[in-house]
Amino acid sequence: MKTLILFTALLVSTFAWAQNNDVEERDDNMITENNKNILKIDIKEPLLQVAVKNCNDFKTANFEGGIPAYKETLRKYMYVYLNTDFYVLNGDFTFTLTIDQKGKITNIEGSPKVSNSQIFFEDMKYVVRRIKKNWIPATRNGQPVTSQVKIKMNLSSIATDV
Repeated sequence: MKTLILFTALLVSTFAWAQNNDVEERDDNMITENNKNILKIDIKEPLLQVAVKNCNDFKTANFEGGIPAYKETLRKYMYVYLNTDFYVLNGDFTFTLTIDQKGKITNIEGSPKVSNSQIFFEDMKYVVRRIKKNWIPATRNGQPVTSQVKIKMNLSSIATDV
């Protein structure tokens, strides 16, 4: 009989301690898996290119498959690789891509710089570098030159509870 009482007391105290321990360690400030940000991306067309001064025979850089193909590829990669759980994106952003003489993107700059935008800009650098197709470099008088392409986009995030 004493064994049954001892076993029951241990069982009850274990469950009571487990419930008490869970309540003490609970953190109400955690982001739950039920929260989701929905991102809407509107990439403006045409992509703007910075022309070279004092040049009559300047041809702009172009993407393999054309600018519409680049816009669609960029949009798809943004949906896949941007980690929108860490930031909310609303407003107009401009990204300047520097394309060298070989058609490789050598620099990516984002603007405007707002609070906590640096994480988003780093993610965008990763997204742009993930696109494996090369650009056809800009030419001046038939020679490839370094050029810049400006991409303007409007982003809007909607936070939802699933």
